[in-house]
Amino acid sequence: MTALWPALQQKLQHCLCPPGNGVFTVNTAKERKEQLHQKLFGQSENIESLWHTSLAELPKSSKAVIMGIASDCGGGILRGANWGPLFLRNTLLSEYPQLSAFDMGDIRVIPHLLHDKYLNEATIANCRKALYQDENSPYAVSPLSLTEDVLHDFYQAFPEKGIFGIGGDHSISYPLTKAYLQAKKAKGIRAAIIHFDAHTDLLVERLGIDLCFGSWCTHILDDLHANNHLIQVGIRSSGRPKSHWEDTFGVKQHWAHEVRESGVDKVIANILAQLEGENIDELYVSFDIDALDDSVASATGTPEPDGLYQEEAMKILKSLAAVYPITGGDMMEIAPFTDSSGSGASSAEKTLAAGAEISAFLLNEIAK
Repeated sequence: MTALWPALQQKLQHCLCPPGNGVFTVNTAKERKEQLHQKLFGQSENIESLWHTSLAELPKSSKAVIMGIASDCGGGILRGANWGPLFLRNTLLSEYPQLSAFDMGDIRVIPHLLHDKYLNEATIANCRKALYQDENSPYAVSPLSLTEDVLHDFYQAFPEKGIFGIGGDHSISYPLTKAYLQAKKAKGIRAAIIHFDAHTDLLVERLGIDLCFGSWCTHILDDLHANNHLIQVGIRSSGRPKSHWEDTFGVKQHWAHEVRESGVDKVIANILAQLEGENIDELYVSFDIDALDDSVASATGTPEPDGLYQEEAMKILKSLAAVYPITGGDMMEIAPFTDSSGSGASSAEKTLAAGAEISAFLLNEIAK
């Protein structure tokens, strides 16, 4: 067991909470939380104690480790992605009971906060008192700050394991990918980010905020070995052409219309050719559910038409995984209580089913 584990275990017990508990509520979705806890722990009482005990199993657990970040403070269109971690976990456990993954729990989210750098000292002290009963606690208080801090220690203690983050809005991928990339770079590993999305997320800032769902990609570029190691798939909703984003930021994009016009096999061949030419060792997959067509995934904050179909996304992922190890990933922007399609509960169920299939595949790959 790594010598770093005892300190990390203590940090996890302070900065995380049991799976599904990342949204602080009294009665909302109470039954779904109890259902999740029953599946994970065999009961729905004394969950905090059972979860603390379960953390002791992390060192010898699966290489695939789930962490929920139930925050949508970095969003800004339709909210509700904070419920993604709870709902997606329940779907995964119901539909994919044989998954080999360890659930580490949820980041403790104060829903009004985004990153500690936006807070003054008095607010941080008050939030530390609320989260840790200690205004002088050394721990961060905002979801992006907490996630990055926890994962830097996680990757130092367990470099052979991979995190699968469940969000939450896409700002969450900023700390997830930043910690991942920095850990890989420290080991001399050349990692690429495969980013599925309808949107580029390459703003420098949005309404004065530099870290949000529309800008997170811009702020991880320095952590890549080269900017074109950010490869974006499914883009279609943009006020600027593909050439603007590629020329300005040096990233590589494969827009959704290219899949329609050239076929998914051609897009796969182009991605694989680029990865081979860049001597990439490992992949991280960040998946915004709105990469999929809104007929497939409409329970999300910004559903878009003319997107990827589920089988196309899966074919791309399977083709990449056949050549490169996928060692980290995330599923973002599932908002189960939203309904932009007018189809009621079936909208959420269809979106969750699509997200669960992709998530289960990624978890199985990380577990390898």
